[in-house]
Amino acid sequence: MGTYSTAKKQERAVLVGVITPDETEEQEREYLDELAFLAETAGAQTIKMFMQKLQRPDSKTFVGTGKLQEIIEYVQAEEADMVIFDDELSPSQLRNLGREFKEVKILDRSNMILDIFASRAQTAQAKTQVELAQYQYLLPRLTRMWTHLERQRGGIGMRGPGESQIETDRRIILDKIALLKEKLEKIDKQNATQRKNRGELVRVALVGYTNVGKSTILNLLTKSEVFAENKLFATLDTTVRKMVIQNLPFLLSDTVGFIRKLPHHLIECFKSTLAEVREADILIHVADISHPNFEDHINTVNETLKELGARDKEMITVFNKIDAYKGEGDTTLSLDEFKSTWMAKHNSPAIFISAQNKVNIDNLRKEIYEKAKAIHLSRYPYDGLLYNMDYVVESDDQQE
Repeated sequence: MGTYSTAKKQERAVLVGVITPDETEEQEREYLDELAFLAETAGAQTIKMFMQKLQRPDSKTFVGTGKLQEIIEYVQAEEADMVIFDDELSPSQLRNLGREFKEVKILDRSNMILDIFASRAQTAQAKTQVELAQYQYLLPRLTRMWTHLERQRGGIGMRGPGESQIETDRRIILDKIALLKEKLEKIDKQNATQRKNRGELVRVALVGYTNVGKSTILNLLTKSEVFAENKLFATLDTTVRKMVIQNLPFLLSDTVGFIRKLPHHLIECFKSTLAEVREADILIHVADISHPNFEDHINTVNETLKELGARDKEMITVFNKIDAYKGEGDTTLSLDEFKSTWMAKHNSPAIFISAQNKVNIDNLRKEIYEKAKAIHLSRYPYDGLLYNMDYVVESDDQQE
């Protein structure tokens, strides 16, 4: 008797990007590499990347007619399962591409991020936020992304003023969006009460691009076991841990990672999750120094923080993964040269660590302690416990 494999077949994806005048081919290739990482995180295998230089994406089919035909022929020949575009597609682009590719799934960057968020959401809050974002994405695209949401049947006994199927689906989705917003408001009120119950402890939040090692740092500093892996958006729900350094207690939180081209409606839906960022006293901005485009990542995070109204907070910049640092491009700066260059350029201190190898972690603890202590004493100037207490730096080997 034959045996049958029950393993789910990995879907094969083709990626498509446009190189506009304000970006280089190298930058677009890096964006597509990130899109491939998103696809891999969602469970798909990238088999080919296509790029085309255009003034702007084609309003009808994203890429030009010739390039589109080339992609269609490749997809048919290789029997790819999906085509993923590195920007959010408009409803008309989605509709036109659907006609061209027929049975092949058409996805865009926003779609991929939403899919990953849906698979990662654990708490009621995160699940509600993702569902709300999915419905808001779906609403203008109903003509293409047909859904059977409680379809009304026609026939005997069902005749009347009625409405078209798409209007029915749109009304149902609008009702669901309203219900989800109500549910989120209730969850937000509960969370606000919890935050009040934590008292007036100093609050520190880890922020940064996705997959820079924030959860690993949280685990290291608080001796927790928060889930961490080398995939995008491994952390979706905000994790808060109480931490004590020397004689100073404070709260440390890990937040969802940011990413380029994060859908605006997703930022809106996740603003309640990111309340920890807005209400934090100190932000620890973690960057992956081993990534060739870490400066772009830093800019993306700063822009998102600005959108959240949290850009001007007390900040500690932390460069993680120094063990994997290889230098910058052709200049190949040593780590020491980069440190001095960065300090001179930005006129602000930074801490260089390896969370994986536990290098320089105690200097990070010291910096957090000094900043948290200053805020604590400004709130409680007569707290005698903190007077005349100096942070003693141990070697990482002794500490760990």
